[in-house]
Amino acid sequence: METTYFAHETAVIDPGCQIGEGTRIWHFSHIMTNCFIGQQCSIGQNVVISPEVRIGNRVKIQNNVSVYTGVICEDDVFLGPSAVFTNVINPRSAVSRKDEFKPTLVKKGATIGANSTIVCGVTIGKYAFVGAGAVVTKDIPDYALVVGNPARQTGWMSEYGHKLNFNSVGMAVCPESQEQYQFENGKVSKIKA
Repeated sequence: METTYFAHETAVIDPGCQIGEGTRIWHFSHIMTNCFIGQQCSIGQNVVISPEVRIGNRVKIQNNVSVYTGVICEDDVFLGPSAVFTNVINPRSAVSRKDEFKPTLVKKGATIGANSTIVCGVTIGKYAFVGAGAVVTKDIPDYALVVGNPARQTGWMSEYGHKLNFNSVGMAVCPESQEQYQFENGKVSKIKA
């Protein structure tokens, strides 16, 4: 059977993985058993993807990222260098808690900045933007910008990654795409063209 993805000779891919066409896996990365990785993904150097993790299409995972069991990344997610996920709230070396893994969902188009930590059991909304070094301990709404430790919301982001400035009637325009966004009832949504 022909391989439709690229894996560097130093990458380790355990049995039972499904890896989509056009995906590239770089030096010293380890894809553990029964992972699903979509098409056209880029898995950087020294990345660990634990058993049964699900990664969508066109996901970029930068160097030194740890993605542990229980994590789902939807399409077009960006995981910055040295970002890390957790899967147990109260880990102890001498206590096995594999039956207590808490799921984490990173929705379509979200960005997780370099050196961020995502504590398990949260949902990161569509096109949300987690600033570098943030520690995420609770759910993040769609399009929200969060920074700090613990992560706190400081604004809203467009799908192109620009901070949105809403006018008095709750409208904003992305300076790059010119797409319009509406802020209403504490939520942001993109206005369909």
